[in-house]
Amino acid sequence: MNRYLCSGLLTGNAGGVFAIIAALCSFFSFSFSFSVCNPAVAAAGDAYVYRLVNGYNGETVAHLRHEISDASTAQGLVMSVTADRPSVTLPRTEMLTPDGQWLRRPLDNHGLATDYEFTPALPAVAAPAKGKTWSVRVTGRVNGEAKARSVRIDGEVLGNELIRLAAGEFDTVKIRRFIYPGDAGDFKTETRIAEIDWYAPTLGRSVRTETRSSWQQLCSRRHCTYHGDWHVLELTEVPNKVPKTASVQDGKVINTAH
Repeated sequence: MNRYLCSGLLTGNAGGVFAIIAALCSFFSFSFSFSVCNPAVAAAGDAYVYRLVNGYNGETVAHLRHEISDASTAQGLVMSVTADRPSVTLPRTEMLTPDGQWLRRPLDNHGLATDYEFTPALPAVAAPAKGKTWSVRVTGRVNGEAKARSVRIDGEVLGNELIRLAAGEFDTVKIRRFIYPGDAGDFKTETRIAEIDWYAPTLGRSVRTETRSSWQQLCSRRHCTYHGDWHVLELTEVPNKVPKTASVQDGKVINTAH
């Protein structure tokens, strides 16, 4: 069983990407009061595979491959996301900061996944301080729309949790968040996206996420409540170079096995 602990050391052989990551870590740790910038391993070509589960019946829907692209820039890490079943989702590009804040990511809009670009980054994760809460609005832009949307996120740190998955054993920050994507219209209220997230600082990414959504729509002179998909994402594979066992000494990851 693999176990990954929090680290402040960047390792690997992709110098350009790591220079970008180091600069971003410095910037976001300084500018964002609850930054959790500790990713231990990140390089172009690294791939993380997630199992997508239908939360209503427990069935595996697809496996999603998140691969870090060499298109990563000073703005953040760029990831190509593909599914082993193309009918489930089209290939897309996501972008996030090294400490897991969202720059580009799809959000549910009345049951439909819609790509957003956020300015500044949407603060999806926070440092492991149980009870910490935040409520932030950022600008969200959707391709093809001239007017920007106001996107709100309400987050709360529920605590630390050790979680075992197919990919290994991870020390995580457990976070609850509600996201309001600014999609109200056509007699529909704004979608309410509810998520429980297990974020692993050592990977700079979530290892498990449960997502549900709901909204109201005018029907027969009253408002009816509708529910979107219930998605569960679980990490099943990590890059081979990620250590199988690790400990932390003086803020650095010490690999003890591979």
